[in-house]
Amino acid sequence: MDKIHNFSAGPCILPPEVLKEASEAVKIWGGNGLSLIEMSHRSKPFVAVMEEARAITKELLGLPDRFEILYLQGGASLGFLTAAYNFIPEGGSAAYSDTGTWAAKAVKEAKHLGHIEVVASSKASGYNAIPHTPSVATKHSYFHYTTNNTIYGTQYKHIPEPGVPLIADMSSDIMSKKFDSTPFQLIYAGAQKNMGPAGTVMYAIDKEALGKTGREIPSYLDLGVHLSKDSMFNTPPVFSIFTTLLTLRWLKNLGGIEAIEARNNAKSDLIYGEIDRNELFTGYAEIDSRSTMNATFQLRDSNHQEKFNAAWTDAGISGINGHRSIGGYRASMYNALPLESVQVLVDVMKEFERTI
Repeated sequence: MDKIHNFSAGPCILPPEVLKEASEAVKIWGGNGLSLIEMSHRSKPFVAVMEEARAITKELLGLPDRFEILYLQGGASLGFLTAAYNFIPEGGSAAYSDTGTWAAKAVKEAKHLGHIEVVASSKASGYNAIPHTPSVATKHSYFHYTTNNTIYGTQYKHIPEPGVPLIADMSSDIMSKKFDSTPFQLIYAGAQKNMGPAGTVMYAIDKEALGKTGREIPSYLDLGVHLSKDSMFNTPPVFSIFTTLLTLRWLKNLGGIEAIEARNNAKSDLIYGEIDRNELFTGYAEIDSRSTMNATFQLRDSNHQEKFNAAWTDAGISGINGHRSIGGYRASMYNALPLESVQVLVDVMKEFERTI
């Protein structure tokens, strides 16, 4: 089969060398005649994998000593509730930003634990922009936001300054650009966009901020319990964590976050440049809110849809159909997607313009 240009919104594209090493490990790994996925997670080889994955994550993100890393299960969907359990005091409250489907789900789950005030929202405009972040009353324990919104193609370009600690779901732009960790108490992210395959979620936790809610937390939702067990409270998703480690090594070898940010900006500039130039297309998100990870756009004339779909399919492009809630197209350009794939899509758009 010819090369497929994978613009899927997730699970993400992975580097070919990562896929090769991960697939070999499924057959036999560690020099003891066993597959990675059939050996004990308590074995020395896998304990070393977990320790390296946690260490390299902290290194790449440039996190200070107060942060500890966990790799758990449940995805960001469980993270919505976990964050609230661990950081909203009994009878307390928190402030949230609603910038899309996943942000709204975070609000819904947090409401099980305390009073939640949505202090910023772009729902009225169809989530096509990032709203202004106001100053937040200090009665709120934290301000929670979703850094990148895959469905609508919007992204926070600057860290909010609400006047209270920050908690962020960074599932779809983690490891894609540098950021200052100073105002954060918790960062969590499903691995399946930029870091590895589906099956694990990364938590970066300010350990100094834990244990202050005054509530009883179920063991699996208690981040302190997981820290005390070195991210091994229960059997971890070994394959997902191992493949995530391989991806993190790949990223480090490229030059780390600074290097991948430059690559991501080049891809983003290329696709948005064509969307804005080509009169057959229009972008969905407001220009100052556009996501580097997910470019959302639409045909100005829906009568051209069948012909355009045939054109990108023939070019070996996969996964650019937009989410059903807004339609159109979505080019997800996660870390491992090469610039060459974006160029193929841009060339298709140019040729399509020429033939209409």
